Amino acid sequence: MSDFVAVIPARFASSRLPGKPLLDIAGEPMVVRVWRQALASQATRVVVATDDARIRDVAEAAGAEVVMTAADHPSGTDRLAEVAERLGLAEDAILVNVQGDEPLLPPTLIDQVAARLEEDTDASIATLGESISDVEMLFNPNVVKVVRDFAGRALYFSRAPIPWDREAFARRPELLEHDAWLRHIGLYAYRASFLAAYRHWSPAPLEQLEQLEQLRALQHGHRIQVALAREPHPAGVDTEADLTRVRALFADSVDPVTADTPLDNASPENRES
Repeated sequence: MSDFVAVIPARFASSRLPGKPLLDIAGEPMVVRVWRQALASQATRVVVATDDARIRDVAEAAGAEVVMTAADHPSGTDRLAEVAERLGLAEDAILVNVQGDEPLLPPTLIDQVAARLEEDTDASIATLGESISDVEMLFNPNVVKVVRDFAGRALYFSRAPIPWDREAFARRPELLEHDAWLRHIGLYAYRASFLAAYRHWSPAPLEQLEQLEQLRALQHGHRIQVALAREPHPAGVDTEADLTRVRALFADSVDPVTADTPLDNASPENRES
């Protein structure tokens, strides 16, 4: 595929784990672990985007390219838009948002989401999904669901169990009998031209109701391509329990990308780490 830039938004503040990007995982800060995963992708450029000098210093010491950004961005998408502007990227350039708290992210998924956006020239965003076969996951509001059209483009994202099976869900089922449900994976590829426009939009009503910022793009009429992930997407690090689990995987020399991981922290939307 053509060139694309992987951007890792990383901020020091975190309500659950303050200083999360700098937390140690098997001898390296988390942000460095994520950067190494992104380097293993086909990205021609990998950039750490932060507003914190401590994160900048650690990332640069490891050899990463760092772009300092404003401190008041409400989301990783806004920070990505500033990065695209600062780097002087062309309007058709593709950027992949690699969340800074996913040290287990398979590089192949980074490549997949970038390639999918390149293939769908009418889409402004590409993201990923995977099948839901567990009833508890389907009804968990922390797990974001997505419904697609026949071309693979998103019709809607929701925390509700969509689509709603009117007959089967009259009573909460114990098993899912169909493969109609998809969990959204919060990995995004964007066109730089879309990011430039996005910065000037106010939050949309559906976005505010669901607390899902990708709905802003849909309400503004932009297309979002949703590909089925080629391999499992391990959970990120949101809590102390997540951090303990990830540290144990590295300490035990288990391949963390292929290891089974719980989905208690669900589908990380485009939050900042």
